[in-house]
Amino acid sequence: MSEKLALFDDGIRRVAVALPFDIDRLIDEWSGLRSPMIRSRPDSFTRDEWAYLITFLDPAWLKRVFESHFGKPSPATDGKITAILRPRGRVAVWLPNNVSLLGPLTLILVSLSGNPMWLKTGSHSDDLTAAFLEFCRTALPGGPLANYLLDRVRLESFDRDDPRVREMAATSAVRIVFGTDEASAAIDALPHPAGSLSFAFSDRRSEAWIEPSSVDDQVLETLAKVFAIYGQAGCTSPRRVVVIDGTAESARQLRDRLLALWRRAIPQDPPMNVASANIMTRQWAAISGWSAALTDRHGAVLAVGDASLPELEGTAVLPIVALTLDEAIAQLPENIQTIGHAVAHPLEERWLRMLATTSIKRFVPVARMHHFGPVWDGFQFWRMLFEEVEVAS
Repeated sequence: MSEKLALFDDGIRRVAVALPFDIDRLIDEWSGLRSPMIRSRPDSFTRDEWAYLITFLDPAWLKRVFESHFGKPSPATDGKITAILRPRGRVAVWLPNNVSLLGPLTLILVSLSGNPMWLKTGSHSDDLTAAFLEFCRTALPGGPLANYLLDRVRLESFDRDDPRVREMAATSAVRIVFGTDEASAAIDALPHPAGSLSFAFSDRRSEAWIEPSSVDDQVLETLAKVFAIYGQAGCTSPRRVVVIDGTAESARQLRDRLLALWRRAIPQDPPMNVASANIMTRQWAAISGWSAALTDRHGAVLAVGDASLPELEGTAVLPIVALTLDEAIAQLPENIQTIGHAVAHPLEERWLRMLATTSIKRFVPVARMHHFGPVWDGFQFWRMLFEEVEVAS
């Protein structure tokens, strides 16, 4: 039985959200982690990952998760309620191997729904979720958040043939899968409760679109930082940069400016194996017809060329091409997810028409390409962690 009813009003209707905690108190607990997080960081997290988590726990942002779906908090003045929203039940989450930060982010979001959760970490990835859970439980011992995470979160790592995979599917009201198309289909085919929901966030690609007039040092440094986090491995990482309505020369100029700024944007040295692999990637790119150059200390390969050239392979290679908007739209991959933009007027009609007629899921500034939220791949998945009961007098 949920202990708290939180009222929200969006101007059209008022709903009561039933939760096993007080929303404001839980958000205060989450945001209260930011002070100890600033003072120390687990070794398994990079500085950028830890900084993003600190930003994610901003109390205003966490409150917007509720308000963007249900409206503003409402005082109980007239007793009129149109619906009760209650947690659906256990949420099973299959986490990916390539973007391990999704574990802590999903943990935070699902916790706000009041549902218990069972998370399976990627079998070939760093277990950032376990490290984050341990940090939470020790930073605020004995508090409501620590108790919630102890009582209602199950986190395990096992391979896909383990019988617990079937148990997760068979005992959960919601299944959230990050992984390949094949893995998502296999999990969806497992026996599961009638009426349960499934959200598959599988193979996706993203691009960065930049107008020549919007190229400045800040945009290029942000692009370098966004790309360097996951390289080509993340679904929200730019697989290529498209200079919209640019020329081959403007694409080359962008590449050269990015090369000059790379060390300032990415001061740390790349791992030796990455640097060595990038030397070979640059050679293959040149053989394939690309004008390819290594960044300082061989941290990445930046390649300029015609969009008709063979697609480049490599974790840290970033192709840069110049296309008209119509050409860029025509070349969108079927599994496009995010367009990270640096354009002068992103809300003008030509961009809105493009979004209305393509399968693009997110059109956000380059700096927000990796930002995870309660709406993902076009699904309001967080809202669907609740079931709705219609109420009428």
